[in-house]
Amino acid sequence: MKVLSTNIGDPKEILWKNRKVKTGIFKYPVKEPIYLDSEGVRKDHVVDRKVHGGVEKACYIYSSNHYPYWKEKYPELEWNYGMFGENLTIQGLDEKKIKIGSIYTLGSALVQVSEPRQPCYKLGVRFGTQTILKEFINSYLSGVYLKVLSPGLVKVDDELRIHKEHFNGVSIHEMYGLIFHDTNSKELIKKAIDDPLVTTNNKVRILNKFGANP
Repeated sequence: MKVLSTNIGDPKEILWKNRKVKTGIFKYPVKEPIYLDSEGVRKDHVVDRKVHGGVEKACYIYSSNHYPYWKEKYPELEWNYGMFGENLTIQGLDEKKIKIGSIYTLGSALVQVSEPRQPCYKLGVRFGTQTILKEFINSYLSGVYLKVLSPGLVKVDDELRIHKEHFNGVSIHEMYGLIFHDTNSKELIKKAIDDPLVTTNNKVRILNKFGANP
């Protein structure tokens, strides 16, 4: 899985429901490597740290393989990598194969898969329509948040390589099904709840959806 683009965003002020708000969703490719730190990407701007950034969401990665799907839906947009607010656009990233808790080397950094992206209205602002939110959720093409275990630099052509697989972990695709869709497999629910590497926030979401005894 090769890095095709490193992306950074400056804060941008937008008008949302008649009030001015700032967002870091507008990310664009940069020529230089980016530095993955323990709570975010250096020189990148995260405005709302309640939903982005921090230990569990230090870096967001998205698959270049998903771009043709979205370009066909939104051909009128000016397309570049970073459209989804991702810090790294990676070739071959597959949510069905990536498991929460698995550890990878990425450039000189060591990272751990944390959770899928849960889109907010700012993605709709970037795409010019809030319709993208439902489409994004229904597509299962969520991208992946990473926890940075050991900080380091990442550049174009670096690879995301497995270091330690969490073989019994829940895939990003499976977690999306539990959070947003009609997946109600008791076995999968129990697996996610019992897994110490699934974030507390996602466990709470699952329990709120299915109850303590699904």
